[in-house]
Amino acid sequence: MPAPFRYRFRVRYQDCDGQKIVFNARWGDYVDIAATELVRAALGHPEAADWRLVRQVLEWKRSGRFDDLLEARVTTKRIGTTSVTLATEFVRLESEVPLVTAETVYVMTDPATGRKRPVTEEERRRLADGATPILVDCSGANARPPGEPS
Repeated sequence: MPAPFRYRFRVRYQDCDGQKIVFNARWGDYVDIAATELVRAALGHPEAADWRLVRQVLEWKRSGRFDDLLEARVTTKRIGTTSVTLATEFVRLESEVPLVTAETVYVMTDPATGRKRPVTEEERRRLADGATPILVDCSGANARPPGEPS
């Protein structure tokens, strides 16, 4: 199995409750963002896969908190005739502590009809590779003040 596609981000204030803990519902958004970035990396454009969510199971292990640096690690678990199953693990980057896992099933659709369609051989090949070893870093962790050398 290839290494996971990785997407890094920082937890924003608006993603949290009054205790500065990530709202449970935000994890579904995080899964969707990571899957979109996987599609962009694997297929070349975020809209390259016209798919619909049909099932998502999340398991919370620990809380994410405001300003945490997180990494979503996405692997293609299964590719069926018309569906793709992704496994996503979120870890706190500094400590590698697992926070949330998700299993998400998408069904490929035809944009004109909205009906299911088969996963193409090209999609199958590229999604099976998992867009590795790509890391998309939107965390701002490596940002430097203007004028400071990189």
